[in-house]
Amino acid sequence: MQQKKEPIKNLKIWIVLIILFILSVPWYLPTRSYEPLILGVPYWAWIILGVSLAISIVLTYILKNCLHMADEDESWEEEENQ
Repeated sequence: MQQKKEPIKNLKIWIVLIILFILSVPWYLPTRSYEPLILGVPYWAWIILGVSLAISIVLTYILKNCLHMADEDESWEEEENQ
């Protein structure tokens, strides 16, 4: 069985998360810019919501596919032995 690399040691994951967190704060937009309004909400709020959704998707992917849990292996071994 190939052992999975822990996500905390994966540089690609950290780079993606740092970029998403930087994009989540609209400090890079002009001061007092709220035009255009989309459905009555400033465009920068939509940017924040989109980036928040992206962060949630990335973290879900990491937890589901990259995190190696020892308990999961033990439970699979127990099921196979029965």
